[in-house]
Amino acid sequence: MDLDLKDRSVLITGGSKGIGLATALAFAREGARITIAGRDEERLAAARTALSNHGASDIESFIGDLSQSDDRQRLFAAHGVIDILVNNAGAIPGGNLLDLPLERWMESWQLKVFGYIHLTQLYLSAMKERGEGVIINIIGSAGQAPRWDYICGSSGNAALMALTRAAGAKSVDWNVRILGINPAPTRTERVEVLARKKAQDLYGDESRWAETLSGLPFGRPSEPIEIADLAVMLASRRASYLSGTIVDIDGGQMYR
Repeated sequence: MDLDLKDRSVLITGGSKGIGLATALAFAREGARITIAGRDEERLAAARTALSNHGASDIESFIGDLSQSDDRQRLFAAHGVIDILVNNAGAIPGGNLLDLPLERWMESWQLKVFGYIHLTQLYLSAMKERGEGVIINIIGSAGQAPRWDYICGSSGNAALMALTRAAGAKSVDWNVRILGINPAPTRTERVEVLARKKAQDLYGDESRWAETLSGLPFGRPSEPIEIADLAVMLASRRASYLSGTIVDIDGGQMYR
C-alpha cells in the first residue's frame, strides 16, 4: 500500500531512541525526510547512523532541551516548515501522590505536557497558515486508565488526551489533523525504569521488575515498531478523515 509519504517532512521529538527512533525509521522506509530532536548529542549521532544504515538519506537533527521554552522556540525557528510533527519527548516518573513532591510534577510536565502543548501551538499556527499538516501525539494508556502508582503520568497523559481531542476537532477547519496514540507498556528503556520503581514499591526489590510485566496481552509488551507503524499510517492520507482521534494500542489490556 502506497502511503504517499515520499519526500514529506517529518519532525520527531525524542527521536534518538525507543518509540521515537522506531518512528523515524518507519517514516524513513516510506521515503520521508526526517528531522529528529533530542538533548543527547551522542544518542542523536547514533540514531542518524541507524537511519542511514536503513537507507534514509535526508536526515537532520536538533540538539536541545525541549523542557525549556527557549529551546522549543529555537527548534521551531530552525525547522518551522514541516508536514508532520510527532510529539514524543518526555518521561514522567512513577510514584503515587504522596511519594512525588510538587517539584517533580512540575519538572516532568515541563517536557511532556507543556512541551507538547507549546509545540502544538507553534506548529498548528504554521500549518493553519499553509492549509495542511498532521500532528501525532504519543501519549500513553495511563491517561485512559489512571493509576495511583503512576498518578503524575496518568494526570499528564489525560491532559494531553483532552488537548488532542479538542484541538483535533477544530483543526480540521484548516485542513490540519491532530491525533494521538496511547501505547501500553512498550519494550524500551523507559518501561524498565518504571517497572523497577513498581517492583521496589511492591516487593522491596527492584530486580524483580520483570514480574510487574506479567499477564500482558499476547504475553509480552508491545514493540516500538508497532507504535511506529501506527503513527505512520495515521499520518498518511490513508487516514485522512481521522482527527481528534486517540488510538489505544494495548492489546485490549484495559478491558481485561
